[in-house]
Amino acid sequence: MSTTEQVLIEKIRQLPPQRLAEVVNFVEFLAAREARATAGTRLGGGLAKLDALNLPPISDEEIAAEIQAARQDRMARHT
Repeated sequence: MSTTEQVLIEKIRQLPPQRLAEVVNFVEFLAAREARATAGTRLGGGLAKLDALNLPPISDEEIAAEIQAARQDRMARHT
């Protein structure tokens, strides 16, 4: 365990119980922010790969057809 981790653990142990909930919330907030940043980086990489394919843009009609197909598939799975 690093010195930083040891210092944090000692400081956490000294907190009153009502403050521990705040620490948990803050740690969860930091973890969620890190997850969003990682997801954003992955999305950016995926979009760059997609852009490199130089595919023509899809039409509004193609989008509507994809949405309709997805809805029909979902309805078929729920019946």
